[in-house]
Amino acid sequence: MKNASKHLITTTLLGLMMAGTAWAQDLSQYLKPGHPDVYVVVKGDTLWDISGTFLSKPWLWPEIWQINPQIENPHLIYPGDQIALVYVDGQPRLQLRRGDAGRTTRLTPSDTVSLQPQIRATPLESSIPAISLDAIQGFLVQNRVVAPGLLDGSPYVVQGEGERLVLGAGDRVYVRGSLGDSEAFNIVRKGPLYVDPDTNEVLGREATYIGLGRAVGQEDDIATLSVSSTREEIQIGDRVLPTEERRVDSSFFPSAPDAEVRGQIISVFSGVTQVGQYDVVVLNRGERESMAVGNVLAIYKRGALARDRIANETIRLPSERAGLLMVFRTFEKLSYGLVLSTERPLSVNDEVRNP
Repeated sequence: MKNASKHLITTTLLGLMMAGTAWAQDLSQYLKPGHPDVYVVVKGDTLWDISGTFLSKPWLWPEIWQINPQIENPHLIYPGDQIALVYVDGQPRLQLRRGDAGRTTRLTPSDTVSLQPQIRATPLESSIPAISLDAIQGFLVQNRVVAPGLLDGSPYVVQGEGERLVLGAGDRVYVRGSLGDSEAFNIVRKGPLYVDPDTNEVLGREATYIGLGRAVGQEDDIATLSVSSTREEIQIGDRVLPTEERRVDSSFFPSAPDAEVRGQIISVFSGVTQVGQYDVVVLNRGERESMAVGNVLAIYKRGALARDRIANETIRLPSERAGLLMVFRTFEKLSYGLVLSTERPLSVNDEVRNP
């Protein structure tokens, strides 16, 4: 372990701390039995998988991650990088040494002759994601939650070219309503209205992504849209919204929330009420409750109702811990999460709490 880490230069700790965890606490208790001293990242790894190699609680990764100031973008980890477990002041720390795939090199012709332009070599490999992107790729940019009445006033599809009823990529569609100055548009379908099960507050409306189009003309209140791609067939009445301008970051760190969280799973995208591993779920907690991308939450199976025959009343039994999920996209009042593990069958209305 010493040989693997002696070339690593370390300075400040990443300023992320799990709520309720003190730095004076012995973090070595969270090391997983049989953990390696050095791990070499391979293609197909995720940050969650690597965290679980070292830690019994993978969301504690930011607690023991230590940044190397000589490495550009130390939060991005590439195949071939080496992650070493070392001890600093008696506490475990994970440190990074770049492999060839993650190195960024600046080449100049000479130290004495100034020539332009300079050549900059960037990593050929993509950095590993925090979790497997296969299950959530379509939700990173395309699906979104909007204000409850937004879709009602949005432009909508009235007909396809040649009065076609089945519309897809390569077709033109006619849209009623002004598209404004934007050029690229999402074709969406009105999804469920999300309501908080405890307070009955309306939290937002799901805008389900159908396809992508580009404006090619506008005459009065009828616009023409050229459809470039679709996830399913476009229907008459589907709504049209400008595409979102947002950066998608798949390299977030798994972390515990900064504040106490008590929420619920209010919907699952599989179209059923049962929730399983790698399902995408909707939570009734969002940015206003300090939810952040990368937050890991424990899922608790909601206790069943039972009849107390002595007191002659119905009571709810205690909830029991039954799984983990990671938040990968947040909105003002809602969040999307990916279920990472389950210990028993889960369902809509089960609870989420700090891990």
